[in-house]
Amino acid sequence: MSSAASSFFTSSISAKLGHQKSKSVAESNTAIQLDGTKEKIKSMFDKTELSVSPYDTAWVAMVPSANSLQAPCFPECSKWIVDNQLNDGSWGLHNRDPLIVKDSISSTLACVLALKRWGIGEKQVNKGLEFIELNSASLNDQKQYEPVGFDIIFSGMLEHAKEFGLNLPLDSKYVDSMLLSRDFDLKTGSGSKTEGRKAYLAYISEGIGNLQDWNMVMKYQRKNGSLFDSPSATAAASIHLHDPSCLSYLQHALKKFGNAVPTIYPFDIYVRLSMVDTLESLGVARHFREEIKTVLDDTYKYWLQGNEEIFQDCTTCVMAFRILRANGYNVSSEKLNQFTEDHFFNSLGGYLDDIRPALELYKASQIILPDELFLKKQISWTSQFLKQKISSGLRHTDGINKHITEEVHDVLNFASYADLERLTNWRRIALYRVDETKMLKTSYRCSNITNEHFLKLAVEDFNTCQSMHREELKHLGRWIVEKRLDTLKFARQKLSYCYFSAAASLFAPEMSDARISWAKNSVLTTVVDDFFDVGGSEEELINLVQLIERWDVDGNSHFCSEQVEIIFSALHSTICEIGEKAFAYQGRRMTSHVIKIWLDLLKSMLTEALWLKSNSTPTLNEYMTNGYTSFALGPIVLPALFFVGPKLTDEDVSSDELHDLFKTMSTCGRLLNDWRSFKRESEEGKLNAVSLHMIYGNGAVAEEEAIEKIKGLIESERRELLRLVLQEKESNIARPCKDLFWKMMKVLNLFYLKDDGFTSNQMMNTANALINQPISFHDLCAKIEV
Repeated sequence: MSSAASSFFTSSISAKLGHQKSKSVAESNTAIQLDGTKEKIKSMFDKTELSVSPYDTAWVAMVPSANSLQAPCFPECSKWIVDNQLNDGSWGLHNRDPLIVKDSISSTLACVLALKRWGIGEKQVNKGLEFIELNSASLNDQKQYEPVGFDIIFSGMLEHAKEFGLNLPLDSKYVDSMLLSRDFDLKTGSGSKTEGRKAYLAYISEGIGNLQDWNMVMKYQRKNGSLFDSPSATAAASIHLHDPSCLSYLQHALKKFGNAVPTIYPFDIYVRLSMVDTLESLGVARHFREEIKTVLDDTYKYWLQGNEEIFQDCTTCVMAFRILRANGYNVSSEKLNQFTEDHFFNSLGGYLDDIRPALELYKASQIILPDELFLKKQISWTSQFLKQKISSGLRHTDGINKHITEEVHDVLNFASYADLERLTNWRRIALYRVDETKMLKTSYRCSNITNEHFLKLAVEDFNTCQSMHREELKHLGRWIVEKRLDTLKFARQKLSYCYFSAAASLFAPEMSDARISWAKNSVLTTVVDDFFDVGGSEEELINLVQLIERWDVDGNSHFCSEQVEIIFSALHSTICEIGEKAFAYQGRRMTSHVIKIWLDLLKSMLTEALWLKSNSTPTLNEYMTNGYTSFALGPIVLPALFFVGPKLTDEDVSSDELHDLFKTMSTCGRLLNDWRSFKRESEEGKLNAVSLHMIYGNGAVAEEEAIEKIKGLIESERRELLRLVLQEKESNIARPCKDLFWKMMKVLNLFYLKDDGFTSNQMMNTANALINQPISFHDLCAKIEV
């Protein structure tokens, strides 16, 4: 080697090593940063970080002492108000949205009234009045978001201001108009005497004062002493009734939060469940298994105890049901019976047209088991309600959450049984909002639910997994060429689809072997399906089956064609690879099991091919008995079970439970395929479940009727599979293994959502984007700021 060449070689190696070192350092720094982010998130499970509410604190501050009406019961609240005025003279959230000025004015007036009530903080009072004057134009701005009950509550505070002799910097005509409007609203009831209206008036009691029917209000008092877990409403009851349970509730709230209160308390169960839900939807829950299990165990305990914090709130109750059931806890759907359409519209949430409880009920109702048909009614009315609300463009009591409409669109457009996990993560990351502000009677934030750490971890984790997925897809592309599968002219080239279904269902780094097994067998089942369908002669089909039966084939003389040789060689090497690789997971080679899975498939395909060749018409039972195996999910799903973690004994592999899971999943897939491909297969002269229903209906069953029958069977099989996956009692198959069947069910329902999605190319853009387009944390943050 010349000195010049040697110098070039040395410098090239040095540059490459330098690049690798730089890449290694960058990856190490990223890992350290992610570890730090994970630790911050873990700490959030221990404490609810809920913003304090100056508005509610002001009402608590106005509660008089039990010993003297001229002294405050909670002087510490008045001190907090004095010490926490913002620089502009207002009270409220820091860095508030410019569209919540009405809320700031409401909070500021409440704080001014509290200080005036006890004759303290003259300086703060004057600054507060200046803020109200400078921003008074916002009171008539229709673009501003209004807190719940603003018209009545603000009017009530204006009346208090008159009583306290406060000279408010507001137009007297505006003040008189609001008071008249409030009185008219209270007298007429806005034309409504419903239970929802009564609950609403009780919830905003602080704005009604002496005009309130306090006997009616106290019917809503909860076991913890509160009204609707609202410190302001409870404080109003304390002011007027001196109820000891109300006072006890307020004391507990102050003990927990210090000298101020939030706008809702207690809130811990909802917040912790929301954390679990958020982490699951962002695809990072696996990093917090211990913390999540603690939350779910605690929630399940509270569920069994009938805890008021769960069951008094529709949103919390249905979210608890959905998350607990999805994670294998035995919770009865009977608890959801109460949330009928009539109940909802006669509740506080229904009166306020609140989207959140209806959205949660819609999501919970989709986890429907075979004997829970009443949940279909829940799905029906909630979906109609949600569609109507987002089409109307109305604002919601979820407040200034500007993206609630996007979330509703997402949930309505992607049914949970037809949505792959990684696609969900991808969309939810894009929709996620940091430090989101929500609105009840005042604005609030909860950093446990919306924060930068969640988004940062989700983006980095998504991109890390995606990078691994890209390398695996390249490996699979080389494998196809190496095995000469690309030379088979009859075979569809569907590697992207095959790998997409694996990566979107089993995305975690530790699932690499499961993904590769899933993807390779998906490719091979596609090739074999096309071979038995159009590519092979009867002699070749029988030859391939016999070769798999014999297995140890010596020499090329046993192959009747090059096509058979290519397919058998690819099957043989892949089956051996999977069987041997499974040793690390199962403690034994699983080759014989994989051979049997493939042999069952090939024999069922041969049966169908011979039916077609001889123009035989099987009975519907014969067709389905053979058809669930010939649908070719066995080699994709069953070997992948060996790589998802839990060990499977030989008894497990041959158990009735595993067979029922496989048969139910495959039957649903066969029916989906036959429904969507009926017209094409009829033109090709092939029989399927739809045509057989028509044939054996003796001319009495029309195409539409047969299709409706098939759709009903699909829904029934889907519910049954969910029951098998979720059941814990009398189940010997570990949940991660059972989940694999439900993941494939989602793939099937997505691919056949509108047509035969595997045959069409409509999903290619989605598949390519999911694998090849990293997410930019910077771009997401810029979008959020806009």
